[in-house]
Amino acid sequence: MWRKRTWRCEEPSCPTKVFTEQDPEVAAPRALLTTRACWWAVNQIRREHASISGIARQLGTTWNTVWTSIEPLLQEMADDETRFAGVKRLGVDEHVWHHVSEFPIEDGGRGPKQLTGMVDLTPDPESGKPRARLLDLVPGRSGKAYSDWLDERGEGFKNGVEVATLDPFHGYKNAIDDQLEDATAVLDAFHVVKLGTQAVDEVRRRVQQEIHGHRGRKHDPLYGIRTILRCGAEKLTDRQRARLDRAIAVDERHDEVLVAWLCAQKLRSAYKATSPLEGRRIAEDLIRSLPTCPIPEIKRLGKTLKQRREAFLAYFDTGRANNGGTEAINGLIELHRRIARGFRNREHYRLRMLLIGGGLNHPHLR
Repeated sequence: MWRKRTWRCEEPSCPTKVFTEQDPEVAAPRALLTTRACWWAVNQIRREHASISGIARQLGTTWNTVWTSIEPLLQEMADDETRFAGVKRLGVDEHVWHHVSEFPIEDGGRGPKQLTGMVDLTPDPESGKPRARLLDLVPGRSGKAYSDWLDERGEGFKNGVEVATLDPFHGYKNAIDDQLEDATAVLDAFHVVKLGTQAVDEVRRRVQQEIHGHRGRKHDPLYGIRTILRCGAEKLTDRQRARLDRAIAVDERHDEVLVAWLCAQKLRSAYKATSPLEGRRIAEDLIRSLPTCPIPEIKRLGKTLKQRREAFLAYFDTGRANNGGTEAINGLIELHRRIARGFRNREHYRLRMLLIGGGLNHPHLR
């Protein structure tokens, strides 16, 4: 408990006349929560994934009181440019932050549904283990959004970035080529494997249509193995392998699906190789062979890998740099979106996500 005393000066020439005791370490002027309560609330959000409503219930106050008390603390940390120092590996990805209309904010809307997130993937200098912290969220999913953000950071920041990981979206690659000329662009392993799996699905659907004239149904052989075709060969049980073999043997036209699946498995094997040198050898072989494949979906996959040759092979020359940390941050973001039951204010959303994504630093943060 703190009893604040009010003082009155009896000197006629005093300009202040009356003033109340203030102690910033206890509470800011006209504050509704103490400084300690504010930092406790901030740490509850960051470490315990608490909601603002839940914190308000514990403190016996309202949502608005809690948010208006902690927002200045979050904004001050977000405005601190020193938090961008030391970034050597940079990841980028997008996510959807709302599912309503895209009316401009000035017209009462929430603006673009998609936000581009930048993540620091620099390994910890002491342990050498990878870490991930969200650096910022900007509106839109485009190369311009990414390029403008990099331009705002200045030459010092851009010169420090050595590796930039990204998904196959051309816009992000163009931004890296334009703004991070000295950085090595690395195509994310997860998204490359996803392209291979997607190609197998497309082949299966096309063959299904050509043979039966309709989409897959319950008793169609190819439809019955659709989930098996998305698995790695090393994970299949003997029963699943037997189901795969039986489905392929039903019709010789199913061989196309088997060939596509084997190509996707070889793509996965490049990333599962015991050494980067072996993985690079497999990747180079894929770049040479896939573009000549008679299966159109696999041929298109091969052309994509050939066009992105440098970024595809860079994975094996950069200590297996990948966008895994960025996906982990996206997982945290999705968790807090569900906890909050959605957001209506983009700046509020940005501050909350910077907090839980580790992008804000302060001695009071645990």
